[in-house]
Amino acid sequence: MDRFKNKVALITGSSQGIGAACALRLAKEGCNIILNGHKFDERGEKLIDQIKEMGQKAIFLAADLSKTKEAIKLVKDAVSEFGRLDILVNNAGVEKKADFWEVTEEDYDLVMDTNLKGVFFTIQAFVNYCREHQVSGTVINMSSVHEEIVFPHFAAYCASKGGLRMLTRNLATELAPFNIRINNVAPGAVSTPINQDLLNNKEQLEKVLQNIPLRRMGKVEDVASVVAFLASDEAAYVTGSTYFVDGGLTYHYEEQ
Repeated sequence: MDRFKNKVALITGSSQGIGAACALRLAKEGCNIILNGHKFDERGEKLIDQIKEMGQKAIFLAADLSKTKEAIKLVKDAVSEFGRLDILVNNAGVEKKADFWEVTEEDYDLVMDTNLKGVFFTIQAFVNYCREHQVSGTVINMSSVHEEIVFPHFAAYCASKGGLRMLTRNLATELAPFNIRINNVAPGAVSTPINQDLLNNKEQLEKVLQNIPLRRMGKVEDVASVVAFLASDEAAYVTGSTYFVDGGLTYHYEEQ
């Protein structure tokens, strides 16, 4: 299947985990890929090799999305590399655990600047490209089940994802006249490097699994498949939505 033949996707935070899975899934279906992270290392090299083996083009552009100027430059550089940009997947994100009364301004700013402000201005740069060249586009934001449900000790993270939910709904209306679609994907408990502590704690892991009707952690491929659907023409009438990829967790949740 070549749903994305000749198309180009920029996937932020794509050195590992969900971002890397999204890159591989889109490339498998014919998409050329622009990878992103803070720095280019062996993870990026391996992904580029895998994508090229599929017959697609791939490059890596380093950028810190918590810095607005770097976010805007990333989009401009992405367009310069391949001459076009069709799909933007805002996957880069951070979380910081702390009791609310101990959250530092530094950690708050890092979370909000990366998860919300960085996404805001990356989308803005993409929209300006689409408008200037009069082309359609698709934006997929990596949100979280915590745009909907509570997550004690992660107040800033929840605030950033709640803000992302409203931003997506607002932009769905504002960008529709330009044929730009925008949606959120909200993973639940997924086996990724960011969840390694949980995966190593059998007692805590079992408590989490008791809250998931499907009784398993999600795989990065589970998330990537939904991203691929939303990026494709099969989702041409879908905008302003959040797709939960959580095994049923969101509406079957009790804090342990």
